[in-house]
Amino acid sequence: MCGITGILNLAPAAPPDEGVLRQMLAMLRHRGPDEFGLYLDAHAGLGSARLSIIDLSGGQQPIGNEDESQWIVFNGEIFNYIELRPELERRGHRFRTHSDTEVILHLYEEYGPDCLHRLNGQFAIAIWDNRKRELFLARDRVGIRPLFYAEREGRLLFGSEVKSMLAHPALEARLRPETLAQVFTYWSVQPPDTVFKGVFTLPPGAYLLAREGRIRIERYWEPDYTPETPRRRPQEYIEELESLLVDAAVIRLRADVPVGAYLSGGLDSSLTTAIIRKHTGNRLETFSIAFDDPEFDESAFQGRMAAQLGTEHHVTRAAHADIGRVFPEVIWHAETPILRTSPAPMYLLSALVQRHSLKVVLTGEGADEVFGGYNIFREALVRRFWARNPASELRPLLLRRLYPNIARLQDNSEAYLRAFFRKGLTETDSPWYSHRIRWGNAPRLLRFLARTPPRGAADPEKVVPLPKGFRQWPPLGQAQYLEVATFLSPYLLSSQGDRPGMAHSIEGRFPFLDYRIVEFGNRLPPDLKVYGLIEKWILKQVGRRYLPPEIWQRPKRPYRAPIQASFCGAATPEYLPSLLSEAALRETGLFKPRAVAHLWEKANRQTRLGEVEEMALVGIISAQLTYHHFVKDFSRRLSDLRPADRVKVVRVR
Repeated sequence: MCGITGILNLAPAAPPDEGVLRQMLAMLRHRGPDEFGLYLDAHAGLGSARLSIIDLSGGQQPIGNEDESQWIVFNGEIFNYIELRPELERRGHRFRTHSDTEVILHLYEEYGPDCLHRLNGQFAIAIWDNRKRELFLARDRVGIRPLFYAEREGRLLFGSEVKSMLAHPALEARLRPETLAQVFTYWSVQPPDTVFKGVFTLPPGAYLLAREGRIRIERYWEPDYTPETPRRRPQEYIEELESLLVDAAVIRLRADVPVGAYLSGGLDSSLTTAIIRKHTGNRLETFSIAFDDPEFDESAFQGRMAAQLGTEHHVTRAAHADIGRVFPEVIWHAETPILRTSPAPMYLLSALVQRHSLKVVLTGEGADEVFGGYNIFREALVRRFWARNPASELRPLLLRRLYPNIARLQDNSEAYLRAFFRKGLTETDSPWYSHRIRWGNAPRLLRFLARTPPRGAADPEKVVPLPKGFRQWPPLGQAQYLEVATFLSPYLLSSQGDRPGMAHSIEGRFPFLDYRIVEFGNRLPPDLKVYGLIEKWILKQVGRRYLPPEIWQRPKRPYRAPIQASFCGAATPEYLPSLLSEAALRETGLFKPRAVAHLWEKANRQTRLGEVEEMALVGIISAQLTYHHFVKDFSRRLSDLRPADRVKVVRVR
């Protein structure tokens, strides 16, 4: 696991500056504190900050091929590198290391961009061909590892995080206020855009080729939700899924350092942990978050699973004040406004892992997207069922079973239920049908913005492109695609996954996002994912083989963290009043000061904020922090930066 960065001259210019590259690299120290490496020639510079996990002594980057015509820096892991290497050796390739990084380089040398289809992993890759003068950048299929790029003054800059690129003097941090409309609608800025002007993210499942001053981006993988035909017996699918899960979990233990696991107490992380214990017998350290607030706490289930599996279990407690206290650093690492505080406990959790001297943990993310675990999927199915008979008095009552904690849905009056969920009820031909209710909250959030967003700034038809074949997929497949495209990589795997983990040099690995499991889940008959109102039905059938009933039969409980109580009242962090002051709000120019003042006053009156108001509060705070970190204060951070040391430098004339 590493951070990577680099510079390519797209037009005739002076060679990349080594001092600047060292600054860019130093901005990624948290991602790879073990070793630094640079490659430099007259046209390109590559940098790597390495977190040593595989081939600890020999895998330092950059790595070149036999004749040193191609060089690679790489962020991530390739889990099937052991199987790929013998094939390459038979084709005449000679290896200097035992690393997965070198396997990628020789695979690219042999197959070009088609090599990506052979990789099972999570990755961001940069390969420079100094003979062709061609730069190849690539990202894994579902976007587990980040990769950004920007064109400035005849140069292509790239990096694992935007902050490394901002260390280049040609790139100035300027926020795009219109992207807040996307954050307040989809919970994140939609690829390829970012919140920064002129900075883009390489989309998941895509690669970039830059040569002779031109840049070309191609998709090499997209999800396909066409169900398998002919349909097999359910038992056959269950057996295949179990086999895939076992292999996906076991190969993710490949490392030359100890590997731990997150244990949330739910089905997904409990199942992967149980598989590891049963099929490897490995000693295993597990890590959990406990909340002081009982509304969010699942520690009883976590303790139950840790005791049953015999793991060495560690717990960090997240008090309200802790969440507010670390939130500024969470946003520094996330590099974007967000609408949830959920990344903050993950930041605390990764710090716990670091204190126990581990670098790698397996996690359960991805199971809900692949196997239909979220309420939004069941909600859409219920609304479609209701839409067949809009006058029905009974059909909408099914929605109460999805949201037992929303008091307004449980009272005797059905006015709220019908008013809220009936919007667009019969528009079942709309490609956005499954997500219209969620996205319908946007106007209540956008009212805080200082400027009316440009027309279409958050229009799904403009910012969420639909792939070929989308309209032929079953409704559940369409809903899953929208969730994956708008939420999985842009928010969950980034702000709640890669960033809080790598803030403490912790690599997360995701068995459920093994591309074989993703493609298996995508082609499943929909009713094996959501059976009636039972979410993740097929995964629960595997889970019952490994887990006690109180775990595998548990209804899905979304991971959330306290918001209002973490920022208001006794827990109010010192930085917040000034951050939300009228002067600070006018300086950023992002929000209406009076509207924010009213929300802040209400939040501190002990009045319970609604869910949308809480999201607005987090969005405002995180956007203000983004401005403070990257527009107002970045130059100071850069001047205080400790230069990258212990740097391996490769110079090619």
